[in-house]
Amino acid sequence: MNGKLAEQDQERTPEMSDHTPPTADRGEFIQAMRSVASSVSVVTTDGLAGRHGATVSAFCSVSADPPTVLVCLKTDSRIAEAVGKNGSYCVNVLPQSAQDIANRFAGMDDAKVSDRFDGIDHANNPLPTIGGATGFQTRITQAVNSGSHTVFIGEVTAIATGESVPLTYLDGAYTRVVRDQS
Repeated sequence: MNGKLAEQDQERTPEMSDHTPPTADRGEFIQAMRSVASSVSVVTTDGLAGRHGATVSAFCSVSADPPTVLVCLKTDSRIAEAVGKNGSYCVNVLPQSAQDIANRFAGMDDAKVSDRFDGIDHANNPLPTIGGATGFQTRITQAVNSGSHTVFIGEVTAIATGESVPLTYLDGAYTRVVRDQS
């Protein structure tokens, strides 16, 4: 019976279907994604490939059993290469007050600063965890290539609790989370 189910599952894959809808327009997709708010995080890593960090918005929880998160990194970026080689990463969900840190790790200060970590409050436990951020240190369990990005799935090995209100990004700008008072 398991073989029969496996055959049925294979028959239902989208790439084998005659009714697969066309891919959405890239520009329309990008415009729609601008209306989706997300927390701003810095992914950090350290190990044989060196210490690196970059600002990202594509991060989410996968599972609580076991605790697992994922992050999407542009496949040809330095951070994706370092994360892949080091086999681990830390997602630092930045607090609302950390726009300068987000800009630093987005590369906006690279012409002025040779090391993005210079002057940034952080601890190596063992991965760089940024002060005030909620940090999820992970060990990579899976890496999946999808389009221009690699999805790194990591089992959480340590957590640092930071400030409760995160920095968010919406429509090309940082935004504030305002709690509903009702």
